Amino acid sequence: MGLIGFISRCLSNCLGTSSPGLVFATFISSLLLLAIVANVLSQLLFRNPNEPPLVFYWVPFIGSTVEYGIDPYRFFFQCRQKYGDVFTFILLGKKTTVCLGVKGNDFILNGKHKDLNAEEIYSPLTTPVFGKDVVYDCPNAKLMEQKKFVKFGLTSESLKSYVPLITSEVQSYMKSSPFFAVDRTPGTLDVSKIMAEITIYTASRSLQGREVRSRFDSTFADLYHDLDMGFSPINFMLPWAPLPHNRKRDYAQQKMAQTYLDIIRERRQAGTKRDSEDMIWNLMQCSYKDGRPVPDTEVAHMMIALLMAGQHSSSSTSAWILLRLATRPDIMDELYDELIRVLGPDLPPLTYDTLQKLTMNAQVVRETLRIHAPIHSIMRRVTSPMPVEGTPYTIPTTHVLLAAPGVTSKTSNHFPEPDLWEPHRWDADSPLKGSNKETEAEDEKIDYGYGLVSKGASSPYLPFGAGRHRCIGEAFAYVQLGAILAEFTRMLKLGTVDGKAGVVGTDYSSLFSRPLAPAVVKWEWRQQPEKTA
Repeated sequence: MGLIGFISRCLSNCLGTSSPGLVFATFISSLLLLAIVANVLSQLLFRNPNEPPLVFYWVPFIGSTVEYGIDPYRFFFQCRQKYGDVFTFILLGKKTTVCLGVKGNDFILNGKHKDLNAEEIYSPLTTPVFGKDVVYDCPNAKLMEQKKFVKFGLTSESLKSYVPLITSEVQSYMKSSPFFAVDRTPGTLDVSKIMAEITIYTASRSLQGREVRSRFDSTFADLYHDLDMGFSPINFMLPWAPLPHNRKRDYAQQKMAQTYLDIIRERRQAGTKRDSEDMIWNLMQCSYKDGRPVPDTEVAHMMIALLMAGQHSSSSTSAWILLRLATRPDIMDELYDELIRVLGPDLPPLTYDTLQKLTMNAQVVRETLRIHAPIHSIMRRVTSPMPVEGTPYTIPTTHVLLAAPGVTSKTSNHFPEPDLWEPHRWDADSPLKGSNKETEAEDEKIDYGYGLVSKGASSPYLPFGAGRHRCIGEAFAYVQLGAILAEFTRMLKLGTVDGKAGVVGTDYSSLFSRPLAPAVVKWEWRQQPEKTA
């Protein structure tokens, strides 16, 4: 009666200490204990040899949810050591099978659409935020066409036009933000907050267009925040619940969609020709294979999806970059020396072409994405039984599959000393480079409906995923992150606060991994070079 007595006392304290209350508490606690015992016995006695091993758990429905939610990577590595690369755990009542390693990544991320489904996993969360008829709220064939529209809109000419817009936004922010003292007094920064603002301003001005950027100085930023709350973890289970943040989400989605519709209408009414490379112009001119132009409502919803999906990954990555650089003043000096060498001693404005020549800049971005992958888990619903090659296991349709590409980038046989943040790892002759494939030139190409792309899953470095759902904003993300980093290098020196070494922990409470708050670094202005006559 020890455990029953403990649960009974807890329940009776809540229900009252009267005899009926105590009897009811004892009854409920007995049911809970029986459920736990039955759950444990079922795991010990009825293991299915045709399914992957199940991570042992005590409490029904909860399963391993807490351990996974606190630190997914620690959970994955501990389970791998005990069960191997393929195992199943209970995530909020759902059997979730994890497949680790490059073979696991390929098995899930390059799985056939007839066998795996992303829509059923993500649509309940994303559709109220993005809107109807786009991304996961439409047939997969239509989604592939929408990805083609966006991919083909990110031309080299577009990317070239974005670099000066991004750098201008960073410079304007530093000149106007209260976080940076105009009297050039050194200070501290909460990098998560700063980079969330800078990435949304740079993305809205370049990718989204001048009209969208102009609205971020007023109510649009508040709408964005309310819409962003739609990604709260509870909405994986209760996206429909009449909670206050969901009511704000729905209102914000309607207002933001109407903002884009107004911009589109004004452009059409003005009858002006395309005057920029922003994505709104591109989508306004696209048509589906059946000849039907993309409806304005779908253009608006795709623009919301682009804004929301890219913002989280870029802001968290740029925050990690600054945190890491604060611990490595030697790398900051190398970045600055590289700017001088590539741009010239008077540091003229950055261009797309000069950005491509900043090798160390690119390696800092790449190394940060390796060790701080924005998304730790990629899930798929199993729609046909899937045999796992090289094992006796077949994954049934009652399971969800989970890929964790970040695990391979944290594994020593691919990246020696994987927990060490070292941009020189990517030097051609670095012993830390290991056996990873930096390029995908020899990988098999495949067309999922939005142009030939590398299947990519044979590489242990997959910060943007692989397969049909690989992030189409990858090229823009590298340009945005690289340009922001170059401007910070040009203007600031960074250091740790109070000489503290190391980096803050990771917050895994949402879909996107980000630094735990507060994430503070010390900064000071650089002495700017004099302009030559």
